[in-house]
Amino acid sequence: MSSRALRVTLAGLLAAAGATALTAWPSQATPPGEKTVTATLFEWKYDAVAQACTDSLGPAGYGYVEVSPASEHIQGDQWWTSYQPVSYKIAGRLGDRDAFASMVESCHSAGVKVIADAVINHMSSGSGTGTGGTAYTKYDYPGYFQDQDFHGCRKDISDYGDRDDVQNCELVGLADLDTGSDAVRTTIAAYLSDLRGLGVDGFRIDAAKHMAADDIAAIKGKMDDPGYWVGEVIYGGGEAVQPEEYTGVGDVDEFRYGGHLKSAFQGGGISGLRGVADGKLASGSARTFVDNWDTERNGSTLTYKDGAAYTLANVFMLASPYGSPNVFSGYEWSDKDAGPPNGGAAACGSDGWTCTHARTAITGMVGFHNATEGAELTDWWDNGSSAIAFGRGDKGFVAINNGEGELTGTFSTSLPAGTYCNVAQASPDACDGNTVQVGDDGTLTATVPAKGALALHG
Repeated sequence: MSSRALRVTLAGLLAAAGATALTAWPSQATPPGEKTVTATLFEWKYDAVAQACTDSLGPAGYGYVEVSPASEHIQGDQWWTSYQPVSYKIAGRLGDRDAFASMVESCHSAGVKVIADAVINHMSSGSGTGTGGTAYTKYDYPGYFQDQDFHGCRKDISDYGDRDDVQNCELVGLADLDTGSDAVRTTIAAYLSDLRGLGVDGFRIDAAKHMAADDIAAIKGKMDDPGYWVGEVIYGGGEAVQPEEYTGVGDVDEFRYGGHLKSAFQGGGISGLRGVADGKLASGSARTFVDNWDTERNGSTLTYKDGAAYTLANVFMLASPYGSPNVFSGYEWSDKDAGPPNGGAAACGSDGWTCTHARTAITGMVGFHNATEGAELTDWWDNGSSAIAFGRGDKGFVAINNGEGELTGTFSTSLPAGTYCNVAQASPDACDGNTVQVGDDGTLTATVPAKGALALHG
Protein backbone atom coordinates (compact mmCIF):
# COMPACT_ATOMS: atom_id res chain seq x y z
CA MET A 1 0.00 0.00 0.00
CA SER A 2 1.04 3.64 -0.09
CA SER A 3 4.44 4.78 0.94
CA ARG A 4 5.47 2.86 4.05
CA ALA A 5 6.29 -0.33 2.25
CA LEU A 6 8.31 -3.43 2.56
CA ARG A 7 10.59 -6.10 1.30
CA VAL A 8 10.13 -9.74 0.93
CA THR A 9 13.60 -11.02 1.48
CA LEU A 10 13.78 -12.62 4.85
CA ALA A 11 16.69 -12.47 7.18
CA GLY A 12 16.54 -16.00 8.36
CA LEU A 13 14.12 -18.71 7.55
CA LEU A 14 12.83 -19.89 10.85
CA ALA A 15 10.27 -22.45 11.79
CA ALA A 16 6.67 -21.34 11.72
CA ALA A 17 4.97 -21.63 15.07
CA GLY A 18 4.01 -25.24 15.50
CA ALA A 19 5.47 -26.15 12.11
CA THR A 20 8.63 -27.85 10.96
CA ALA A 21 11.75 -25.87 10.13
CA LEU A 22 11.82 -24.15 6.76
CA THR A 23 14.43 -24.32 4.06
CA ALA A 24 16.24 -21.12 3.07
CA TRP A 25 15.82 -19.91 -0.49
CA PRO A 26 18.71 -18.04 -2.05
CA SER A 27 18.09 -14.40 -2.85
CA GLN A 28 19.06 -13.55 -6.39
CA ALA A 29 19.26 -9.95 -7.49
CA THR A 30 17.98 -10.89 -10.88
CA PRO A 31 14.93 -13.04 -11.44
CA PRO A 32 15.92 -16.47 -12.73
CA GLY A 33 16.44 -16.66 -16.48
CA GLU A 34 18.55 -15.04 -19.16
CA LYS A 35 16.41 -11.90 -19.50
CA THR A 36 16.37 -10.14 -16.18
CA VAL A 37 14.79 -6.68 -16.64
CA THR A 38 11.29 -6.15 -15.21
CA ALA A 39 8.70 -3.66 -16.45
CA THR A 40 6.03 -2.61 -13.97
CA LEU A 41 2.84 -1.70 -15.83
CA PHE A 42 1.09 0.10 -13.01
CA GLU A 43 -2.71 -0.13 -13.03
CA TRP A 44 -2.84 -1.53 -16.58
CA LYS A 45 -5.83 -3.75 -17.36
CA TYR A 46 -4.76 -7.34 -17.88
CA ASP A 47 -5.82 -7.44 -21.52
CA ALA A 48 -3.68 -4.33 -22.13
CA VAL A 49 -0.73 -6.01 -20.40
CA ALA A 50 -1.17 -9.02 -22.67
CA GLN A 51 -1.00 -6.75 -25.72
CA ALA A 52 2.07 -4.97 -24.35
CA CYS A 53 3.84 -8.30 -23.83
CA THR A 54 3.22 -9.17 -27.47
CA ASP A 55 3.88 -5.76 -29.01
CA SER A 56 6.68 -4.24 -26.93
CA LEU A 57 7.91 -6.14 -23.86
CA GLY A 58 8.72 -9.41 -25.61
CA PRO A 59 10.39 -7.83 -28.67
CA ALA A 60 12.43 -5.46 -26.45
CA GLY A 61 13.79 -8.34 -24.37
CA TYR A 62 12.10 -7.72 -21.03
CA GLY A 63 12.22 -10.85 -18.90
CA TYR A 64 9.37 -9.98 -16.54
CA VAL A 65 6.27 -7.83 -16.30
CA GLU A 66 4.92 -6.85 -12.88
CA VAL A 67 1.16 -6.33 -12.77
CA SER A 68 -1.03 -4.56 -10.23
CA PRO A 69 -3.01 -6.57 -7.64
CA ALA A 70 -5.50 -9.11 -8.95
CA SER A 71 -7.56 -9.56 -5.79
CA GLU A 72 -11.07 -8.17 -5.37
CA HIS A 73 -10.86 -4.78 -3.66
CA ILE A 74 -12.93 -1.91 -2.32
CA GLN A 75 -14.86 0.17 -4.80
CA GLY A 76 -13.60 3.58 -5.92
CA ASP A 77 -11.71 5.24 -8.74
CA GLN A 78 -8.51 6.00 -6.80
CA TRP A 79 -5.38 3.96 -7.55
CA TRP A 80 -5.03 2.89 -3.93
CA THR A 81 -8.33 1.03 -3.92
CA SER A 82 -6.37 -1.82 -5.55
CA TYR A 83 -4.40 -2.08 -2.30
CA GLN A 84 -7.42 -2.69 -0.07
CA PRO A 85 -8.43 -6.31 -0.80
CA VAL A 86 -11.76 -7.69 0.39
CA SER A 87 -11.34 -11.23 -0.95
CA TYR A 88 -8.78 -13.28 -2.86
CA LYS A 89 -11.02 -13.72 -5.86
CA ILE A 90 -9.64 -12.26 -9.10
CA ALA A 91 -12.33 -9.66 -9.47
CA GLY A 92 -10.79 -6.20 -9.46
CA ARG A 93 -11.15 -3.34 -11.93
CA LEU A 94 -8.23 -4.56 -14.03
CA GLY A 95 -9.87 -7.80 -15.12
CA ASP A 96 -11.46 -11.05 -14.05
CA ARG A 97 -9.94 -14.51 -13.66
CA ASP A 98 -10.22 -15.32 -17.37
CA ALA A 99 -8.55 -12.04 -18.37
CA PHE A 100 -5.75 -12.65 -15.89
CA ALA A 101 -5.14 -16.22 -17.08
CA SER A 102 -5.22 -15.10 -20.72
CA MET A 103 -2.68 -12.36 -19.93
CA VAL A 104 -0.27 -14.84 -18.36
CA GLU A 105 -0.57 -17.11 -21.38
CA SER A 106 0.01 -14.24 -23.84
CA CYS A 107 3.00 -12.93 -21.92
CA HIS A 108 4.55 -16.38 -21.72
CA SER A 109 4.06 -16.80 -25.46
CA ALA A 110 5.97 -13.54 -25.92
CA GLY A 111 8.81 -14.77 -23.69
CA VAL A 112 7.84 -12.59 -20.73
CA LYS A 113 7.26 -13.97 -17.24
CA VAL A 114 4.70 -12.48 -14.84
CA ILE A 115 5.17 -11.08 -11.33
CA ALA A 116 1.93 -10.50 -9.43
CA ASP A 117 1.70 -7.72 -6.84
CA ALA A 118 0.38 -9.52 -3.75
CA VAL A 119 -1.31 -7.59 -0.92
CA ILE A 120 -1.16 -9.96 2.04
CA ASN A 121 -0.34 -7.75 5.04
CA HIS A 122 -3.81 -6.30 5.40
CA MET A 123 -7.35 -6.09 4.14
CA SER A 124 -9.54 -2.95 3.96
CA SER A 125 -10.17 -0.01 6.27
CA GLY A 126 -13.97 -0.07 6.32
CA SER A 127 -17.08 -1.86 5.15
CA GLY A 128 -19.10 -2.15 1.96
CA THR A 129 -19.37 -4.29 -1.15
CA GLY A 130 -16.27 -5.13 -3.17
CA THR A 131 -15.64 -4.90 -6.90
CA GLY A 132 -16.68 -8.54 -7.25
CA GLY A 133 -19.83 -8.29 -5.15
CA THR A 134 -18.42 -9.46 -1.80
CA ALA A 135 -20.01 -7.84 1.26
CA TYR A 136 -17.43 -7.14 3.98
CA THR A 137 -16.70 -5.24 7.16
CA LYS A 138 -13.28 -4.18 8.39
CA TYR A 139 -12.62 -7.36 10.37
CA ASP A 140 -14.94 -9.81 8.58
CA TYR A 141 -14.31 -11.17 5.06
CA PRO A 142 -16.62 -14.15 4.46
CA GLY A 143 -14.78 -17.29 3.46
CA TYR A 144 -11.38 -15.80 4.29
CA PHE A 145 -10.88 -13.93 7.59
CA GLN A 146 -12.82 -13.01 10.71
CA ASP A 147 -12.06 -10.88 13.77
CA GLN A 148 -9.72 -13.42 15.38
CA ASP A 149 -7.50 -13.41 12.26
CA PHE A 150 -6.37 -9.81 12.80
CA HIS A 151 -3.86 -8.34 15.22
CA GLY A 152 -5.20 -6.97 18.49
CA CYS A 153 -3.59 -3.56 17.98
CA ARG A 154 -6.49 -1.69 16.37
CA LYS A 155 -4.77 1.70 15.96
CA ASP A 156 -2.54 3.31 13.35
CA ILE A 157 1.22 2.79 13.39
CA SER A 158 2.74 5.74 15.23
CA ASP A 159 6.35 4.81 16.07
CA TYR A 160 8.67 3.41 13.39
CA GLY A 161 11.31 2.90 16.06
CA ASP A 162 9.10 0.23 17.67
CA ARG A 163 9.08 -3.11 15.82
CA ASP A 164 5.87 -4.26 17.48
CA ASP A 165 4.09 -1.07 16.47
CA VAL A 166 5.29 -1.32 12.84
CA GLN A 167 4.36 -4.97 12.39
CA ASN A 168 1.27 -5.46 14.57
CA CYS A 169 -0.61 -2.16 14.35
CA GLU A 170 -2.50 -0.77 11.36
CA LEU A 171 -0.97 0.85 8.30
CA VAL A 172 -3.13 3.94 7.58
CA GLY A 173 -6.14 2.31 9.18
CA LEU A 174 -6.03 -0.97 7.23
CA ALA A 175 -7.09 -4.13 9.07
CA ASP A 176 -3.77 -5.82 9.88
CA LEU A 177 -3.72 -9.59 9.37
CA ASP A 178 -2.15 -11.73 12.10
CA THR A 179 0.44 -13.38 9.86
CA GLY A 180 1.79 -15.20 12.91
CA SER A 181 -1.38 -17.33 12.84
CA ASP A 182 -1.10 -20.68 11.07
CA ALA A 183 -4.66 -20.35 9.78
CA VAL A 184 -3.93 -16.93 8.27
CA ARG A 185 -0.72 -18.22 6.73
CA THR A 186 -2.55 -21.16 5.20
CA THR A 187 -5.22 -18.93 3.62
CA ILE A 188 -2.61 -16.55 2.17
CA ALA A 189 -0.48 -19.43 0.86
CA ALA A 190 -3.55 -20.92 -0.84
CA TYR A 191 -4.19 -17.59 -2.61
CA LEU A 192 -0.60 -17.33 -3.84
CA SER A 193 -0.58 -20.98 -4.88
CA ASP A 194 -3.75 -20.35 -6.89
CA LEU A 195 -1.98 -17.56 -8.79
CA ARG A 196 0.96 -19.90 -9.37
CA GLY A 197 -1.53 -22.40 -10.74
CA LEU A 198 -2.60 -19.78 -13.28
CA GLY A 199 1.02 -19.53 -14.41
CA VAL A 200 2.31 -16.59 -12.36
CA ASP A 201 6.09 -16.83 -12.08
CA GLY A 202 6.64 -14.81 -8.92
CA PHE A 203 5.39 -12.17 -6.50
CA ARG A 204 6.07 -8.66 -5.33
CA ILE A 205 5.07 -8.70 -1.67
CA ASP A 206 3.38 -5.44 -0.76
CA ALA A 207 4.05 -3.91 2.68
CA ALA A 208 6.51 -6.64 3.62
CA LYS A 209 8.06 -4.31 6.19
CA HIS A 210 4.84 -4.56 8.17
CA MET A 211 5.09 -8.33 8.53
CA ALA A 212 7.75 -10.18 10.48
CA ALA A 213 10.31 -11.78 8.19
CA ASP A 214 9.65 -15.12 9.86
CA ASP A 215 5.94 -14.84 9.04
CA ILE A 216 6.61 -14.25 5.35
CA ALA A 217 9.04 -17.16 5.34
CA ALA A 218 6.40 -19.40 6.91
CA ILE A 219 3.82 -18.44 4.26
CA LYS A 220 6.30 -19.16 1.51
CA GLY A 221 7.16 -22.45 3.18
CA LYS A 222 3.56 -23.62 2.88
CA MET A 223 3.75 -23.46 -0.92
CA ASP A 224 4.98 -26.40 -2.98
CA ASP A 225 6.57 -24.15 -5.60
CA PRO A 226 6.64 -20.50 -4.49
CA GLY A 227 8.49 -19.07 -7.49
CA TYR A 228 10.45 -15.81 -7.47
CA TRP A 229 9.75 -13.33 -4.64
CA VAL A 230 10.72 -9.69 -4.14
CA GLY A 231 9.64 -7.66 -1.13
CA GLU A 232 8.79 -4.00 -0.59
CA VAL A 233 10.74 -2.76 2.43
CA ILE A 234 11.34 0.97 2.54
CA TYR A 235 14.58 1.96 4.25
CA GLY A 236 14.33 4.40 7.13
CA GLY A 237 17.41 5.54 9.05
CA GLY A 238 17.23 4.46 12.69
CA GLU A 239 14.00 2.51 12.19
CA ALA A 240 13.41 -0.78 13.98
CA VAL A 241 12.78 -2.77 10.78
CA GLN A 242 15.51 -2.76 8.13
CA PRO A 243 15.65 -4.13 4.54
CA GLU A 244 18.54 -6.46 5.30
CA GLU A 245 16.26 -8.59 7.48
CA TYR A 246 14.32 -9.74 4.42
CA THR A 247 17.04 -11.07 2.14
CA GLY A 248 16.56 -14.68 3.20
CA VAL A 249 13.52 -15.53 1.08
CA GLY A 250 13.87 -13.38 -2.00
CA ASP A 251 15.06 -10.04 -3.25
CA VAL A 252 14.31 -6.62 -1.84
CA ASP A 253 13.35 -3.34 -3.52
CA GLU A 254 16.26 -0.94 -2.86
CA PHE A 255 14.54 2.38 -2.16
CA ARG A 256 17.82 4.20 -1.45
CA TYR A 257 18.79 3.71 -5.09
CA GLY A 258 16.05 5.93 -6.52
CA GLY A 259 16.83 8.65 -4.00
CA HIS A 260 20.51 8.53 -4.94
CA LEU A 261 19.71 8.91 -8.64
CA LYS A 262 17.44 11.88 -7.94
CA SER A 263 20.19 13.66 -6.02
CA ALA A 264 22.74 12.95 -8.76
CA PHE A 265 20.66 13.91 -11.78
CA GLN A 266 19.07 16.98 -10.19
CA GLY A 267 22.31 18.81 -9.51
CA GLY A 268 24.46 16.75 -7.20
CA GLY A 269 26.62 15.60 -10.13
CA ILE A 270 26.44 12.18 -11.76
CA SER A 271 30.18 11.53 -11.52
CA GLY A 272 29.62 10.07 -8.05
CA LEU A 273 27.45 7.29 -9.48
CA ARG A 274 30.53 5.11 -9.80
CA GLY A 275 29.85 4.29 -6.15
CA VAL A 276 26.11 3.85 -6.53
CA ALA A 277 26.15 0.53 -4.66
CA ASP A 278 27.79 2.00 -1.55
CA GLY A 279 25.64 1.89 1.57
CA LYS A 280 22.95 -0.23 -0.04
CA LEU A 281 21.92 -3.86 -0.19
CA ALA A 282 24.36 -6.24 -1.85
CA SER A 283 23.86 -6.38 -5.61
CA GLY A 284 22.74 -9.99 -5.32
CA SER A 285 19.71 -8.98 -3.22
CA ALA A 286 18.71 -5.59 -4.63
CA ARG A 287 16.00 -4.77 -7.13
CA THR A 288 16.68 -1.29 -8.47
CA PHE A 289 14.23 1.30 -9.77
CA VAL A 290 14.21 4.97 -10.69
CA ASP A 291 10.69 5.42 -9.30
CA ASN A 292 7.47 3.64 -8.43
CA TRP A 293 3.88 4.74 -7.82
CA ASP A 294 4.56 5.72 -4.21
CA THR A 295 7.85 7.54 -4.72
CA GLU A 296 6.65 9.49 -7.75
CA ARG A 297 3.85 10.85 -5.56
CA ASN A 298 5.87 11.59 -2.40
CA GLY A 299 8.70 13.37 -4.23
CA SER A 300 11.52 11.10 -3.06
CA THR A 301 12.61 10.11 -6.59
CA LEU A 302 12.69 11.41 -10.13
CA THR A 303 9.46 11.00 -12.11
CA TYR A 304 8.22 11.25 -15.68
CA LYS A 305 7.75 14.98 -14.93
CA ASP A 306 11.55 15.39 -14.87
CA GLY A 307 11.80 14.75 -18.61
CA ALA A 308 15.28 14.05 -19.97
CA ALA A 309 16.86 13.56 -16.53
CA TYR A 310 14.32 10.82 -15.82
CA THR A 311 15.13 9.04 -19.08
CA LEU A 312 18.88 9.31 -18.41
CA ALA A 313 18.44 7.87 -14.92
CA ASN A 314 16.71 4.86 -16.46
CA VAL A 315 19.53 4.58 -19.02
CA PHE A 316 22.07 4.52 -16.19
CA MET A 317 20.10 1.91 -14.23
CA LEU A 318 19.93 -0.39 -17.23
CA ALA A 319 23.61 0.11 -18.05
CA SER A 320 24.93 -0.46 -14.53
CA PRO A 321 25.82 -3.93 -13.24
CA TYR A 322 24.32 -3.21 -9.79
CA GLY A 323 21.12 -5.01 -8.84
CA SER A 324 18.16 -6.07 -10.95
CA PRO A 325 16.46 -3.24 -12.90
CA ASN A 326 12.73 -2.55 -12.75
CA VAL A 327 11.36 0.01 -15.24
CA PHE A 328 8.24 1.78 -13.97
CA SER A 329 5.53 2.65 -16.48
CA GLY A 330 2.42 4.41 -15.20
CA TYR A 331 0.34 7.42 -16.18
CA GLU A 332 0.40 11.20 -15.89
CA TRP A 333 -1.37 12.70 -12.89
CA SER A 334 -1.97 15.99 -11.11
CA ASP A 335 -4.14 14.55 -8.34
CA LYS A 336 -2.01 12.13 -6.30
CA ASP A 337 -5.06 9.92 -5.67
CA ALA A 338 -6.16 9.73 -9.29
CA GLY A 339 -6.77 6.25 -10.60
CA PRO A 340 -5.77 4.97 -14.03
CA PRO A 341 -7.17 6.64 -17.16
CA ASN A 342 -10.14 4.74 -18.62
CA GLY A 343 -10.09 2.39 -15.65
CA GLY A 344 -6.76 0.92 -16.74
CA ALA A 345 -7.45 0.48 -20.46
CA ALA A 346 -3.91 1.53 -21.32
CA ALA A 347 -2.94 2.70 -24.79
CA CYS A 348 0.45 4.21 -25.53
CA GLY A 349 0.23 7.63 -27.12
CA SER A 350 -3.11 8.58 -25.57
CA ASP A 351 -4.88 9.40 -22.32
CA GLY A 352 -1.71 10.26 -20.40
CA TRP A 353 -0.11 6.82 -20.24
CA THR A 354 3.64 7.44 -19.96
CA CYS A 355 4.70 4.14 -21.60
CA THR A 356 8.23 4.60 -20.29
CA HIS A 357 8.86 0.92 -20.96
CA ALA A 358 8.40 1.43 -24.73
CA ARG A 359 10.56 4.53 -25.30
CA THR A 360 13.38 3.93 -27.79
CA ALA A 361 16.09 4.87 -25.29
CA ILE A 362 14.67 2.45 -22.72
CA THR A 363 14.02 -0.51 -25.02
CA GLY A 364 17.50 -0.05 -26.46
CA MET A 365 18.96 -0.20 -22.98
CA VAL A 366 16.99 -3.35 -22.12
CA GLY A 367 18.84 -4.97 -25.03
CA PHE A 368 22.08 -3.47 -23.72
CA HIS A 369 21.44 -4.94 -20.27
CA ASN A 370 20.79 -8.38 -21.72
CA ALA A 371 23.87 -8.23 -23.94
CA THR A 372 26.18 -7.18 -21.10
CA GLU A 373 24.84 -9.56 -18.45
CA GLY A 374 27.63 -10.73 -16.14
CA ALA A 375 30.25 -8.23 -17.35
CA GLU A 376 32.02 -6.06 -14.80
CA LEU A 377 32.14 -2.27 -14.90
CA THR A 378 35.30 -1.08 -16.70
CA ASP A 379 36.81 1.98 -18.42
CA TRP A 380 35.20 4.54 -16.13
CA TRP A 381 35.46 8.20 -17.16
CA ASP A 382 33.79 11.34 -15.85
CA ASN A 383 34.22 15.09 -16.14
CA GLY A 384 33.76 15.62 -12.42
CA SER A 385 30.16 16.74 -12.71
CA SER A 386 27.57 16.21 -15.43
CA ALA A 387 29.01 13.53 -17.71
CA ILE A 388 30.12 9.93 -17.25
CA ALA A 389 31.12 7.01 -19.43
CA PHE A 390 31.89 3.40 -18.62
CA GLY A 391 32.16 -0.01 -20.17
CA ARG A 392 30.86 -3.45 -19.40
CA GLY A 393 34.05 -5.30 -20.30
CA ASP A 394 34.21 -6.16 -23.98
CA LYS A 395 30.41 -6.40 -24.21
CA GLY A 396 29.25 -2.79 -24.06
CA PHE A 397 29.99 0.88 -23.48
CA VAL A 398 27.78 3.81 -22.44
CA ALA A 399 28.22 7.58 -22.15
CA ILE A 400 25.67 9.79 -20.37
CA ASN A 401 25.60 13.58 -20.67
CA ASN A 402 23.37 15.31 -18.13
CA GLY A 403 24.82 18.70 -19.08
CA GLU A 404 23.21 21.57 -20.95
CA GLY A 405 25.65 21.42 -23.88
CA GLU A 406 26.98 18.79 -26.27
CA LEU A 407 29.84 16.58 -25.11
CA THR A 408 32.44 15.68 -27.74
CA GLY A 409 35.34 13.44 -26.84
CA THR A 410 37.47 10.41 -27.46
CA PHE A 411 36.78 7.54 -25.10
CA SER A 412 38.77 4.42 -24.31
CA THR A 413 36.75 1.21 -24.38
CA SER A 414 37.34 -2.54 -24.23
CA LEU A 415 35.09 -3.17 -27.24
CA PRO A 416 36.34 -5.04 -30.29
CA ALA A 417 36.90 -2.87 -33.35
CA GLY A 418 33.82 -2.38 -35.52
CA THR A 419 30.74 -0.35 -36.30
CA TYR A 420 28.12 -0.19 -33.57
CA CYS A 421 24.56 1.12 -33.32
CA ASN A 422 23.88 3.73 -30.66
CA VAL A 423 20.92 1.94 -29.07
CA ALA A 424 20.20 4.90 -26.78
CA GLN A 425 19.14 6.83 -29.89
CA ALA A 426 17.91 4.24 -32.40
CA SER A 427 16.77 0.65 -32.65
CA PRO A 428 19.34 -1.79 -34.09
CA ASP A 429 17.13 -2.53 -37.11
CA ALA A 430 16.82 1.17 -38.00
CA CYS A 431 20.19 2.63 -37.11
CA ASP A 432 21.04 4.80 -40.13
CA GLY A 433 22.73 7.96 -38.93
CA ASN A 434 23.27 6.60 -35.41
CA THR A 435 26.35 4.42 -35.81
CA VAL A 436 29.69 4.76 -34.02
CA GLN A 437 33.05 3.41 -35.13
CA VAL A 438 35.38 1.76 -32.60
CA GLY A 439 39.01 1.62 -33.67
CA ASP A 440 41.49 -1.21 -33.45
CA ASP A 441 42.83 0.32 -30.22
CA GLY A 442 39.35 0.31 -28.65
CA THR A 443 38.86 4.07 -28.81
CA LEU A 444 35.88 5.91 -30.20
CA THR A 445 35.22 9.57 -30.91
CA ALA A 446 31.66 10.75 -30.59
CA THR A 447 29.40 13.65 -29.71
CA VAL A 448 26.82 13.00 -27.02
CA PRO A 449 23.95 15.51 -27.17
CA ALA A 450 22.94 17.63 -24.20
CA LYS A 451 20.73 15.59 -21.86
CA GLY A 452 21.47 12.56 -24.03
CA ALA A 453 23.27 9.24 -24.08
CA LEU A 454 25.30 6.88 -26.23
CA ALA A 455 25.17 3.13 -25.73
CA LEU A 456 26.89 0.42 -27.74
CA HIS A 457 26.91 -3.34 -27.39
CA GLY A 458 27.91 -6.33 -29.43
